[in-house]
Amino acid sequence: MELTSAPIVMVDDRFVCKQETHFTVLKTSLFFAGDGFTAYNPQGKLVFRVDSYGGPDTADKGQVVLMDASGSCLLTVRKKRGSLHHRWEGYRGEGSEGKNAIFSVRKSSMIGRCDVEVDAYGPALHRPFLIAGCFANRHSTIVDVGGGRTVAEIRRKVDSSTKMELGKDVFSMCVKPGFDGAFAMGLMLVLDQINANNHFIVK
Repeated sequence: MELTSAPIVMVDDRFVCKQETHFTVLKTSLFFAGDGFTAYNPQGKLVFRVDSYGGPDTADKGQVVLMDASGSCLLTVRKKRGSLHHRWEGYRGEGSEGKNAIFSVRKSSMIGRCDVEVDAYGPALHRPFLIAGCFANRHSTIVDVGGGRTVAEIRRKVDSSTKMELGKDVFSMCVKPGFDGAFAMGLMLVLDQINANNHFIVK
C-alpha cells in the first residue's frame, strides 16, 4: 500500500511512512511497566529507542523520552501534574518547559475508556484520533477520525517459522502510509503507562 493522502506529520517528517511499514518493537527491561523499548524497521535496522522512563524514585518519574537510533531526542511525553485524571502531554524534542504540547492524552473517568486530543499547531487545529483494543494484549488500532482511516495498528508478533505468537515483550506496530511513525511510538508509550491493563477507546 502506497501513500495516497496528505501525510500527518506530528513529530518529524523523516519518520512519515511512504508505504505500509511493520516495525518490530521490543521491551528492553522488565523491572517496571514500560521501562524501555526499541523499534526496528523490516530490514532489522534500529529506528527508535527509549532507554528509560526514570525509575520510581527519580526526578524523571512520569516522563518518557523517545529517541532516534543515534540517541537524538524526538519527543518528550510527560504526565501532567495536578490533573484529576491521568493526563499526558507530548512535546517535540527534549523537555517541555516553555513549549506548547503537540498532543495530549487524557484518561476518561468512564471505566475502560480514555480520550486523546491532538493539537498540532494551535487551538483551531485539533485533530481527534480513536484507538480501540487492548494494549495489554498487544491488540490496538489507531484511527484518524477526520480522515476516516486507520493509521496504525499494534499486534502480537508471529514467528515466521512456527507461526506461533511471541510473548508480549515483542510485538509489531504497523504504520500506514502518510502517518508519522514517531507519533505512533509516542502514543504507544503513553498507552503502555496508563492503559496497559484496560480495554479502551481513545479520542
